[in-house]
Formats: sequence, structure tokens, C-alpha cells
Amino acid sequence: MPLTIEERQQFLAEPHIAALSVAGGAERAPLTVPMWYQYTPGGEAWVLTGVASTKAKLIQAAGRFTLMVDRVDPTLRYVTVEGSVTRTEPGTDEHLLEMSRRYLPAEAVPGYVEVAKAEHGEQMVIYLRPERWLSADLGRVS
Repeated sequence: MPLTIEERQQFLAEPHIAALSVAGGAERAPLTVPMWYQYTPGGEAWVLTGVASTKAKLIQAAGRFTLMVDRVDPTLRYVTVEGSVTRTEPGTDEHLLEMSRRYLPAEAVPGYVEVAKAEHGEQMVIYLRPERWLSADLGRVS
């Protein structure tokens, strides 16, 4: 059963690990990688990634990407959202903290942030405007 607009937006707002997909270029399949993301219902989704990363370069070239999130319990449910890049901006400590707090226990955030700042290099935030959605709850009966 497809999810309602509210259900799919709420599901995307939960801290799932997304599969980010972007066109891989000529004679290449799409690049698909696991990714932390942030989303507030009704708004844009955003990801934080290295400026020099392959995914950042491919997203900038394509001008769009897709996020897919799923779960298997208590029912198999998924949401995909595809959209255009609306803007990019330099990643800040605030972006890193927000994303880290979304996915990690509070006690793990300071250590992760320290390592990320030391090892991940220059970061950028890429914003996605949701344009096309697919969703279903395969265990739900109407």
C-alpha cells in the first residue's frame, strides 16, 4: 500500500541510513552509496559530504539525486525521493553537529566530530528539493 504524503514525509524524517544514488556518467551505472541525511517534513533534504568526493562531483554534474530509505520491522516499508539540487554551501561545524546528533548517541558525538574534522577534509552541504516520491508499506492491509 502506498504511504500518504504525511506518512512518507514522517518516515523520511526518521534517522534511517539512506541509499544515495546519482547518475554515474557516460557508460557507468548510477553511483549508489550509504549516506546520512537530514530532512524536515515539507522541506528540503540535505547531505554533508566531502567537497572532493566522487558523489559530490557527480551530484554537481547531474544537478539531481535520489535518496532511498527502508526498514523491515514491523513491516517492510520504503520511501524514495528524487529531486533537483537547489543549492550547495560550505559545511560548517553546526552542520556536522546536527548530523552527528541525528545518528549517534549523545556520548559518541564529541569523539565522532573530532575524528570527522581531522580526517574528512573540507565538507559541503547539498540540498535536494523533493520532486518525485515512491513509497509503500508492504505489510499494511487497508
